[in-house]
This record gives sequence, C-alpha cells and structure tokens, in this order.
Amino acid sequence: MSVKTEPEFQEKPAVDETSEEFMLERVPRNARRTWWSQFVIWTGFGYVPTGLIVGGQLAGADGSGGMPFGQALLTIVLGQGLLVVLTYALGIAAMKTGLNLSLVSRFSYGIKGMVLPMIIMGLLTLGWFASMVGMVGEIFEIAFGSPSGIILLNGLSLEFVLFAIAWGAIFTWSAWKGIVALERVSAPAAPFVLVVAVVAAVMMISEFGGVGNVLDEAANREGMTIGTGVTLIIGAWIAGVIMGVDIFRFAKKSTHVLVGAGACFILTNPLLNLVGYTGAISTGSPNFIIWMTTKGWLFTLLGVLLWVVALWTTNMSELYCNALYVGPAAHQLGWKAPRQTLVIAVGVIGTIIGAFGFYQYFFADFITILGAAFVPLAGPILADFYVVRRREYDTAHVDDLPAVRWPGIISFLVGAVLGVVFQYWLPLPLDFPAGIGALIVTFVLHIALSKAMANRPEMKIIESADAGIR
Repeated sequence: MSVKTEPEFQEKPAVDETSEEFMLERVPRNARRTWWSQFVIWTGFGYVPTGLIVGGQLAGADGSGGMPFGQALLTIVLGQGLLVVLTYALGIAAMKTGLNLSLVSRFSYGIKGMVLPMIIMGLLTLGWFASMVGMVGEIFEIAFGSPSGIILLNGLSLEFVLFAIAWGAIFTWSAWKGIVALERVSAPAAPFVLVVAVVAAVMMISEFGGVGNVLDEAANREGMTIGTGVTLIIGAWIAGVIMGVDIFRFAKKSTHVLVGAGACFILTNPLLNLVGYTGAISTGSPNFIIWMTTKGWLFTLLGVLLWVVALWTTNMSELYCNALYVGPAAHQLGWKAPRQTLVIAVGVIGTIIGAFGFYQYFFADFITILGAAFVPLAGPILADFYVVRRREYDTAHVDDLPAVRWPGIISFLVGAVLGVVFQYWLPLPLDFPAGIGALIVTFVLHIALSKAMANRPEMKIIESADAGIR
C-alpha cells in the first residue's frame, strides 16, 4: 500500500460548527480556514499576560535576581525558538490529519489511554482560564479601587470578585460561540494590543532616562540561569503549544501552520517578554498596564480596555480547547455531553475558582510545574506521528484503534516525573532546560518501548476500510 502524504477527507456539507466544532471527527476540507484566520487567532492567543510576567522574572521582578539584558535576550530567543519548533511539529500533525488533540492522541495513547493526557490538559486549561479571570478582577481593582470596602474570602475585595465573575461570564459566552468567535474578537484586538504595548514600553523607558539607563540597571541583575529562564518561557506556554493542535486542524497548508506559530512565538510573545523585562527594570513591575493606571484617567481606561481585550482573546481559546479535551475523555468514560454544555460548565467552575484567588495564590508554582512536568505530554504524539507509525495516520479510522497503547502512557509518566526531578533535585548538565530534557527522554523512550512491544496485538498497524471518512 502506498503511503499518502495526507489522508483523503470526505467532502461533505459542513456540520454546525458552532455547536460541536468537530469534537469527535476530522475537520473536513470544506471546513478548513484561511492563513489569515490562523494569523489573527495566534496573534490574539499569543497576547497573554504571562509573557509580561516571564519577562519580569528574567529581570528579577520576583526576587530571583534576574539576568542582564544580553543574557535575557538570548534566553528569549532560545525559549521562543524551541516553542516555534514544537508548535510547528504538532501543528503539521494536526493539519495533515484534521484531528483535534484528543483524537490524534488515540494513536499514541489508545482510545481509552488518551483519557490520561486529556484529563491533564483539561485541568491545565481550567487553571489558565481561572488565572486570567483573576487577572481581570485584579486590574479593575488596581484601576478603580474598592469603594465598598467589603473584603470577602482570601482577602479579596467585593469589587474584585464581581468584576472577575462578570468577565468570566463574557469569556465563557465567547468560547461557547466557537472558532468563528475566536477570529472575530482576535482580528481587531491583536494590532491594537501590540501597538499600545510598544508605545507604553517606549514611554516607560523614556521616563526612566532612556535606553542607556535601562541597560545600566539591567547589568546589575544576576542570579537566574539561562536554563531556568528557558524553562520559565516554555512552562508559560507549553499548554498553549499543545492546544495548538486544536487550532491548526483547521489549517489548509503547512505554510499556514508556520504563519500561526510565527505570529505567536516570533512576533507577539517575544515582544511581551521584552516589554515585561524593560518594564520591570524601569518601573519595578513587568505589567505596563499597572504603570498606565498611574498616568491619569485616560491612560487608566485605555490600560484596562487593553488588558481585558488581551485576556479575552486568550481565554476564549483556553475554554474552547478545554471542551475538546473534557468532552472526548468523558465520552470514553461513558458520559456524553455537547461541546457547548461543557464550555458553560467549565466556564462556571473556572470563573468561581478565578474569582476567589487561584491566580493570586497558585499561579507562580502552576507555570513552573507546567514547564517541568507537562512538556513530555507532547513526546508520545511527536514520536508516534513522525517515527513509529506514520503510515497508520493515513490508514486507520480513529474508532478502530486499540483501547490502550502502553508505550505512550509509560513514556509520558516517566517523562513527567523526570521533568520535576530535573527541575528541583537533579539539574541537567550545561544548565539544559528541565522540560526539554524530559521531552527528549519521553520521545526516545516511546520509540524504544514501541519497538520492544511491537509484537503485542494492540501495537499492530490498523488499516481501516474507510480511514478518515467515517
């Protein structure tokens, strides 16, 4: 049998994309979207405040000591470069197959085995959604204070909780609308956000006395290694990289995947890292929105609007993808629910968690552990698609795959444990990033275990009579 470069998708009338978004099937060719769609979604998706926060950490805003500007620039280039490579590799698999993350994971983990990575991704995206809901509440509280003076659970003001709940509801409604809403919100928001970020950075630097003063102050920062910095960058984005599968399944060509990856990790996120770094040096805070709230009511309103729009574009994607993880996992566990129902349920849970302090109390540890332990989640998918069973992605229907494929499960669990060990107890030589080291181990281990278990019944190559079109 000849190996096709891409499976033949049945041209059929598109289903109601706003209701299910191809949660349990391939995206057909007639439902694929343009390169511009990928560009605006990924530009908006890339503008997440963690880019500023990580830039501030590189400058030592969190008390870590930070690093000089030249070292920070190298760290940003290395970290974002690795994210481009990972995003593109996973995106090509999504584009060629038309499968979302839960379905493409069936090949490496099995139909039942994929529940493990989907539950993890569901929890990760829930954590991100809750964090960004908390960020919205925080910026409103910073800008407008707490006129009521009422303090609720965890020391949070009544105004914080109300603003967080209100915007959590708006984010949930947008994600409920589906992929089209992602485009419509991201397209006008992305250029606005980027322009204001650059202008604010220039103004902060000028207020500090110019670029020379910033560089002089930055030269005194020390204590953080490049490896730790790269791990922070990857940790802040690894969930987004893996989520990219669910966005890139709508891409038509490999160049569209590159456009999307570049929009996020060459254009948007490195810019935010630099703005966060310079902001932390010149004002003491990586969040230029906080600086804007000290410059009068006009800048305050502009800053709050900018912050909300930036979070809106990203948080829609978090919740949109969450349903594509929770839905198929629940389906395999015997509970079926429409995508839109899941979006509402998870949105309510995430809004409540976010309104009562998830971001304020857990976020820092959340992204550090992400970078160390969950980068290996992509290892079995990449090893399986590019090395172990590339042909099967063209010949097998996703419902004909075996229940469990142990190489994927074992290699991921080993990689996750090693990521934490490398990060906290056994640093890798030459300051190599813990998460990437664990990913490499997972990739190699998956290949080795697949070869060692090749004779087991569940490891045979599946050839379905109607691959890709059932």
